[in-house]
Amino acid sequence: MLLAISPGSSLLIGLGVLALLLWFFWPKRGLLSKWTRSSMNTQRVLLEDALKFVFDCEYKNAPCGLNSVAGNLNISTDKAAKLLDRLRDMGLIDMKNQQFELTDTGRSYALRIIRVHRIWERYLADETSLGEREWHGEADYKEHLMSIEAANKLAEQMGNPVFDPHGDPIPSKKGELPDHRGQALSSLQEGDIARIVHIEDEPPAIYEQLVALGLYPGMEVYVLDITEGKITFAAEGEECILTSLFASSITVELMPEKEEVKPKNEVLSSLKIGEKARITGLSPNCRGQQRRRLMDLGIVPGTIISAEMQSASGDPIGYRILGATIAIRKSQTQLIFIEKIKEEVHESAT
Repeated sequence: MLLAISPGSSLLIGLGVLALLLWFFWPKRGLLSKWTRSSMNTQRVLLEDALKFVFDCEYKNAPCGLNSVAGNLNISTDKAAKLLDRLRDMGLIDMKNQQFELTDTGRSYALRIIRVHRIWERYLADETSLGEREWHGEADYKEHLMSIEAANKLAEQMGNPVFDPHGDPIPSKKGELPDHRGQALSSLQEGDIARIVHIEDEPPAIYEQLVALGLYPGMEVYVLDITEGKITFAAEGEECILTSLFASSITVELMPEKEEVKPKNEVLSSLKIGEKARITGLSPNCRGQQRRRLMDLGIVPGTIISAEMQSASGDPIGYRILGATIAIRKSQTQLIFIEKIKEEVHESAT
């Protein structure tokens, strides 16, 4: 027996179907349109990331084949092959002896993306409180959305920085970039003294481990021992051991033999309750809003500081500085360099 459908119900069903079709097919705002734009954006991101990788290989004089592109982009070789074919059709890359290289147009395109990325990383490091483990991911996202004009304006506001916080040079407006310098830490020999000039921020798992060790551009290292697959070195008085894979993510420049590694800086966390010290500086690893906040509190070279009290949990600790007691967390005290002041002992006359 067939159920009769009233005219009102038929109208409601018809309106529902129409609404569903409009929701799916509506120009610019419909689901299909949004999915198409998302697909196009994803494809553009892959194309731009591929250009960046090919440029990086050229810059470091490293081979750039199909498998290395697929591995870097974390996609299948079939998908990488189609992507590279499209870049060739667009006139952005060429292939010689099974290796890919950029055309002049492709190199110009890649440099624009890299300039936006590194300017944004510099901004995040100097102007925000975002942790250094998050800079690269945020810049990776922003580089595909931010125009080169907006990036240039941001660079001007920051005084046109030359390097990003990882030590990478920022391409100029004209697309100029200095020659690649330095060598991998893994290539050093026992007894070598070098200065870190760059820490590779990809892959994230390796970068986060290097950050956790407190390594940063500008730090001096002294190679203590080389064993199969491992390198042991001293950095600011601390001994570090890295595998060759991790050490290869650090670029260094050899220092003249006559130079010596600076002794370990004493940090504020070593100051015991009741002791005094003179502030000698802030770690280069202290950046952005955190650096400005500490300086506003009087944490500048020459200022006398003393440890006054410890909270119940042990963190933060109260320090006396410029007539006021301020609370500083232990994580921040590791970034403040000091020189302890020895109290003079006066013997009473007998």
